[in-house]
Amino acid sequence: MVADAEPDSSLSADDRALRRRLRAHGRQLGDLRQGAEQEVGRLAHEVAYEHWHRMLFARFLAENGLLVEPAHEVPVSLDECRDIARESRRDIWAVAAEFAAAMLPRIFQPDDPSLVVRLPPETQRELERTLAGLPSAVFLADDALGWTYQFWQADRKDEVNRSGVKIGADELPAVTQLFTEPYMVRFLFHNTVGAWRAERLLADRPELAENAESEEDLRRTVRLEAEGGYDFDYLRFVREPGNGTDDGDASGPWRPAAGSFDKWPARAAELRILDPCCGSGHFLIEGLHLVARLRMEEEGLSLQDAIRAVLSDNLHGLEIDPRCAQIAAFSVAFTAWKLAEKAIELPPLRIACSGFSPNATKQEWLTWTKQAADAADSSRHLHLQGARRRSVSGFLRHTVETLHDLFAEAPTLGSLIDPRSADADLFAERFDAVSPLMDAVRERERERERERERRRHSHGTNGCRCGDGCSSQSSRHDLHARHYERPVPRPR
Repeated sequence: MVADAEPDSSLSADDRALRRRLRAHGRQLGDLRQGAEQEVGRLAHEVAYEHWHRMLFARFLAENGLLVEPAHEVPVSLDECRDIARESRRDIWAVAAEFAAAMLPRIFQPDDPSLVVRLPPETQRELERTLAGLPSAVFLADDALGWTYQFWQADRKDEVNRSGVKIGADELPAVTQLFTEPYMVRFLFHNTVGAWRAERLLADRPELAENAESEEDLRRTVRLEAEGGYDFDYLRFVREPGNGTDDGDASGPWRPAAGSFDKWPARAAELRILDPCCGSGHFLIEGLHLVARLRMEEEGLSLQDAIRAVLSDNLHGLEIDPRCAQIAAFSVAFTAWKLAEKAIELPPLRIACSGFSPNATKQEWLTWTKQAADAADSSRHLHLQGARRRSVSGFLRHTVETLHDLFAEAPTLGSLIDPRSADADLFAERFDAVSPLMDAVRERERERERERERRRHSHGTNGCRCGDGCSSQSSRHDLHARHYERPVPRPR
């Protein structure tokens, strides 16, 4: 019914409103409208994954004693979810998924129309059977989420590879999905962050570099002790040539094989770790375990404070596939809660999907940015002269136009987009002055699609012709008119 030009006459007023929201959401995702009919391929994909992920994440939380009933803020098991479902005459997975969504409001947006849609009963039962058929051990393994997505995409990956079609935005997520196994992740962390730590320790205690008997002795010295400890099992060391000997005589002091990383900052708090293709978040999870313990040691932070600090300061992830970005965000939150042994409040995660292109024209971006900037300037720049205000406007125009051009190819380039390719400085002022304005632009893009869907249901002199149940009374038409003129949303 969402794809049809007109709604079915049997739909209620609420269903018609949901239909309009779904059509607008589909266009935000990239579904095209041809005449009054609209594609629904991307919307259907979104709805399916939102429901599946909500159920999947709920079981991960429940199996680890982290699923919290929001009214009383206490952990509940799946058996307790079953009892709650029985009392309210609901399905166990609907109850568990509702609890999970409440814990993850930044992952499952409360106003997301995808989760309002009810799946066909046979589809819902098939998902439930799939989920219930997985053994509990799957949900207790640290790398289970990564492997889950790897196998979930396997059939699609084979299908695309067999087809021989040109790889585009729709095919990229499946074709490029490759889970990085734990030993690979740890090897890279141990020989970067671990080598950085080792070099500092050896500089402070040169007798260790001179007298250690083996690499294993040095790895024990580098070990972190906080919260059960963290071992650098894959950290490699080599010996320098001894004094007065040729290069073949490695009897001198030990050093990390990967080098010294002397250009890095002196404190763990200042490290910035970015995974530009973060997938299910495997590198970010390992980084959380490692850097949280580093910051506990260096700054004397409690475990919970260290977790929050690392998520705020140290870890960043980009992913071209919105489904992977969603999994990565859950994986990091889930790991933080497991490490803390309870569901603590977390800061906003610095994980984003890099595969979204502008969904509006460049001129619309310019208009919305100017409106948001004027709203901010009205209180912040009252003391400025007109010439200064015009220079700010020129800066904004350049930045917005450049950003729009850069990210037009985001669905196929993702984090390969290089801001340095701009012909001038992208940010003439600090990024934090631009970021709130772009948040406002993104919100206006979403609102624009909702407005377009409402505007499609035209109103003539003989009353409403939209078929979605609008009254032909002037008061209802005035409501529509006022809605189109609503002020710019406050930046989030």
